[in-house]
Amino acid sequence: MFSRRNFSLAAGMAAAVALTAGAMIASTANASPLVAPGEPAPAFIGLDSEGQSVALADFEGKTVVLEWTNDGCPFVQKHYAAPPSNMQSLQADAATDDVVWLSVISSAPGKQGHVSGTQANALTASRDATPAHVILDPSGDIGRLYGAKTTPHMFVIKPDGMLAYEGAIDSKPSARVSDIDTATNYVRAALTSLAADEPVEVASSKPYGCSVKYE
Repeated sequence: MFSRRNFSLAAGMAAAVALTAGAMIASTANASPLVAPGEPAPAFIGLDSEGQSVALADFEGKTVVLEWTNDGCPFVQKHYAAPPSNMQSLQADAATDDVVWLSVISSAPGKQGHVSGTQANALTASRDATPAHVILDPSGDIGRLYGAKTTPHMFVIKPDGMLAYEGAIDSKPSARVSDIDTATNYVRAALTSLAADEPVEVASSKPYGCSVKYE
């Protein structure tokens, strides 16, 4: 729980992959977020993968995590790879500590990562993910409200509705699963600090990943 625990053709192809990954990171990392830590988290209402209306206000008094996601993105796949099931572990620990985890899909129709509610539910089940809700945002309205730039892009909201953290999931902007163990997980650190009623040491970082596939 958060409160307790803390070369040739091949070379050319590898270089191309590295350049592509680098471009995806560079194209998004330097822009400023629309909402900064210490400011009120923007209110929203959306439909989840079950067709239910979900509002941020529904979780007043609770810590909330927003995770922008796209299952076709290699950076998202890194954190959902099993093992080590990095994102799934965070979600499970959040639920244990009564933290509300909302996965948000802002991919527009026809774009990478766009799914129906049924497809989203099947994806959640197939990778043993446990978000409280998967919010479908095909219009991109919620994503743009928060200035979500990458998948993943993470936001942690305090029980009083103020933003505690925004940015990358961790300190190693790569799509390599092997980097997870040696990275500083900013989301876990933020949740641990909030559970202990302590200031969040790293409240903002540059998000990395694939660009959110808005229209």
